This record gives sequence, C-alpha cells and structure tokens, in this order.
Amino acid sequence: MLDIGRRDLGRRGFIGLLGGAAAAGVWPLTARAQQPAMPVIGWLSAASSETSTDRLRAFHQGLKEMGYVEGDNVTILYRSAEGQVERLPALAAELVRRRVAVLAGFGNVIAVAAKPATTTIPIVFGVPEDPVRLGLVASLARPGGNLTGVNFLSTELTAKRLELLRGLVPGAVKVAVLVDPAVPPTETALRELEGAADAMGLRIRILNASSSSEINAAFATLARERPDALFVGPGFLFTSRRVQLVHLATLHKVPATYQARDFAEAGGLMSYGPNYLDAHRQIGVYVGRILKGAKPADLPVVQSAKFELVINAQTAGMLGLTVPPTLLAIADEVIE
Repeated sequence: MLDIGRRDLGRRGFIGLLGGAAAAGVWPLTARAQQPAMPVIGWLSAASSETSTDRLRAFHQGLKEMGYVEGDNVTILYRSAEGQVERLPALAAELVRRRVAVLAGFGNVIAVAAKPATTTIPIVFGVPEDPVRLGLVASLARPGGNLTGVNFLSTELTAKRLELLRGLVPGAVKVAVLVDPAVPPTETALRELEGAADAMGLRIRILNASSSSEINAAFATLARERPDALFVGPGFLFTSRRVQLVHLATLHKVPATYQARDFAEAGGLMSYGPNYLDAHRQIGVYVGRILKGAKPADLPVVQSAKFELVINAQTAGMLGLTVPPTLLAIADEVIE
C-alpha cells in the first residue's frame, strides 16, 4: 500500500509539474516545435532606411490592414545597398538564401536586381516604368510569374511638372535639368521633358549627376550659368540626397521642382508626382495577401492613380515668388 501511494504521489507530482510549466509558458521542445513559424519578409532598398522612414511606415500600414504587425506575427529583414546599387543583386541573393516568404522593395533597380535571384519566392515591387517593358511581368492583368506589385507612373508626369513650374515662375526661359544617367527612368523622362519644353518655348540645359560629389559639381555649373529654374529628375540618389539638393537650390536661389513630397517637406519649393506613401501601403497590402495564400501570378499589377502637388510657401517667399491663386487652388498641400 505504501509503495502504491508513493507511485500515485509521483504521478500527481509529474502532472503538477507539467501544469506549472504550462502556466509559466515553459513547454518541452517537442511542443514548441509544433507551433507555426513566424513568416519572414525580406525588404530590399537602395538607400538607407533612415532616409525613407515615412515610406516604411506606410508599408507597415498596408501589412497591418491585412492583419500583420512586425514583431507580433511577422518578421522583416531589412537589407540596404546604402546607395551602392551594384550591391543589390548580392543582397537579394542573401535574402533568398534566408528563405524569406516574400521579397519586397521599391524602385526599378530593386525589381531588376531581385528578379534573377529567385523564380519561386514571391516578389512584390513598386516601379515608375511599365513593368511589362522592364520584363518583370507578362502583363499587368495577369503577371504570370512570381512577381507583381505597383506601377506608380512617375515619368509620365514629367510634362505636367514642368508646366506647374512655369506657372510658379512665369518668367522662366532657361531651365536646368538635373538627371542621373545611371537610372533607367531618366531616358523616358528626358524625352517627355524635351517635347514639353519645346511646346512651352523653354530652353533646357541637362546636368548629369550620379553621386553626391557630382551633385555639387552640377550646382557649380548652375551657379555659373544662372538658369531661371531647376527641374530635378527621377532617381533614388536624388531622393536619398534631398537635403543636399534642397540646401544647394536655396543657397543658389534657384526655384526648383521635385518629383516627391519628401523634397517639399525638406524645404524644396514644390513637388508634383505620385503619392509614394500610398504606393508603399499598396505594396504592404499585396505582401499581406501573398502571406495569406494569394499567388503573385494571379494578383494584377496595381496602377497607382494618386498624384499630389505640394508647395512650400515659406520657400517661395524666401525666393521672392508669389504663388498664384490658380496653383494654390489645386495644391494638395501648402506648407507655410
């Protein structure tokens, strides 16, 4: 009888130990292994994340709309080329080796670098050019492979942006155009710009820059030639160096137009272009849908239709410009 009682006590003690472990959240390794692993997203960028905090926040918002929160039920691995685009293919390959569930990023250079890295892991992109022409998808309606995303139509707005600049600086005749020849959208943007300039009777002067030092050199040329206005072309380099660009434009007192609101918020005169925050949110939504089981081949490429005009009235005043009521009426935001 005594031996039986001891055996019962030992069994009750073992059961009690299991109950205590469960209450404390300490389960055996076999029990832990049965819990589903948290999905991992690979985020690839050309510039550092510090230069695009608002855009990453919008990406997170899109994920949240689909029920995913970083650190809660999804993990995100961030990889940045820190402005050195030649590093992007290696970074994409690293994320593929880490077996991320989805690879995502923003910009032509990201999509082009990511595509050769995998034919199986879903890739969600955001690009300013036609993704069919870039060879990323078979068609907008049915991408057909492991890529899909957002086409935010940036270069097509070039003529409109020049028109808005002329509206703010009506006496402009000579316009300097700063472009990065290493960026794919530049060729399309210049073609659009030259046609629009001819129609408006404007003379344009192309200045090339593919690095921070070349931006300084371009502004040295601008200081000698004294154009009436400056048109800053597309490219992640200019976005990542927007503080430098805005500072130099202010220093040389040249009215300038940019493609994204980030520039106007940093003190730039005006910007007109796609709503990049909404495009990042849409990327997050698509990543979330894929995590829920959707296939990239069946998700149509989203064509972003949200554009915004932002005018920095304070900068206009510093440059001695009066913003006409017609522009104030159509501006999405006026920064005082």
